Amino acid sequence: MVNTLYLPELREMLAENDSAELREFCTALHAARTAEFMEGLTPTEAWEVLKHADRETRAEIFGYFDRDKQVEIIETGDRTEMGQLIANLPNDDRVDVLNHVEPEIVVELLPFVPEIDRRDILRLSSYAEGTAGAVMTTALAKIGEERTVREALEEIGRQAEQLETIYYVYVVDNDDHLRGLVSARQLVSAMGKPHTKIKDLMERDLVTVRVDDDQEKVAQDVARFDLHAIPVVDEEHRLIGIITHDDMIDVMREEASEDVYRMAAVQPLVENYLETALHSIWWKRSIWLSWLFLAEMLTLSVMVRFESSIKEIVALTFFVPLCIATGGMSGTQAATLITRAMALGHVALSDWWRVILHELAVGVALGVTLGAMGFVGALLTPDSDSLGGANPYMFALVISQAVMAICVWGTMVGSMLPLAFARFGIDPAYASSPFVATFVDVTGILILFTLAQVYLF
Repeated sequence: MVNTLYLPELREMLAENDSAELREFCTALHAARTAEFMEGLTPTEAWEVLKHADRETRAEIFGYFDRDKQVEIIETGDRTEMGQLIANLPNDDRVDVLNHVEPEIVVELLPFVPEIDRRDILRLSSYAEGTAGAVMTTALAKIGEERTVREALEEIGRQAEQLETIYYVYVVDNDDHLRGLVSARQLVSAMGKPHTKIKDLMERDLVTVRVDDDQEKVAQDVARFDLHAIPVVDEEHRLIGIITHDDMIDVMREEASEDVYRMAAVQPLVENYLETALHSIWWKRSIWLSWLFLAEMLTLSVMVRFESSIKEIVALTFFVPLCIATGGMSGTQAATLITRAMALGHVALSDWWRVILHELAVGVALGVTLGAMGFVGALLTPDSDSLGGANPYMFALVISQAVMAICVWGTMVGSMLPLAFARFGIDPAYASSPFVATFVDVTGILILFTLAQVYLF
């Protein structure tokens, strides 16, 4: 929700060009709160406010604007001013923003960015979206292993102004090969022994990621080892960047959002939900719904095939929703559990046989439970023309076995689809609840009427 508390005052300050008040507004609160109070301003007005802050504060507040406002400010602003702004943004953040700016405008802006920052932007932009290289920052603290604690502290003091964070100091050789690390805490603790060599303090057994690793794997490693930052290396183990935990929080939120959308059979939304155009939401939702609708039409074909059985024993149709729901729910449960386990790294493709055995046992147990309930429910069916003269106990046995078989089948399908999707390079989240339910619906009806044919006709 737009915070309008300061909007009239801000616009009045702008109209009067009250530099002192605008400067105080930019520095009085945390940058995130300042950006929140500026939500109601147009991009042009927001930039006019930011021009009264120093470069570092300006970049910090700008980083909390929503992406659309950031892009419009960069695309419409003075090229020299925008070049300075981009140079002051964190290395990884500025690449993310520029990826959304029109390419021809980026080309116009780059000459106004300092050469060292321009090279960094071009380098980070070359990595594929969704990889470690695309989310890393090259602003990190590094020293040689032959340095002493005193020399290291002096060097870090010189580097600090350009660094995004100093959780760890990375130890490299002359060719930037990663040798180890020392934490900031270790360095401070060793101040009493200033002549101690860094190589005698550093940790050598490091957790690293390759520059082309998937960002989801990186997030798993950061969470698993409880790291504040993780080093990114190339194929020759040269240190080329780090990924900090705050960037990983953004990645995990992004990945979780995508999984939720896909498990609901909705194309991921990029914009704010309430600000997304209706035609965009319609398109993102209709794609999957259309395919699922066509797939569900197969149930009609199955029921037409068994039309004579339905005419003779109408009561079979009473239990179609029950069987469909049983298969859909059991399949959805299994798919959700396996997709989540894969996302957390608890299940790998090589574990497929263990998953089969595990879910088969669970499916049978669930099937027996629900089948017994289905048997009782079928026995309570009124003994009338709807049974077509069939033996009530035999009819109840058919319903019971159908429920059990469908439950086992739904569980197996739901557990195997995410693994199968991953095997072919498809996001396992696409094995979504609607997808599994639709597939099991069709086969579930086939199981029900096939058992009815065997036992009752």
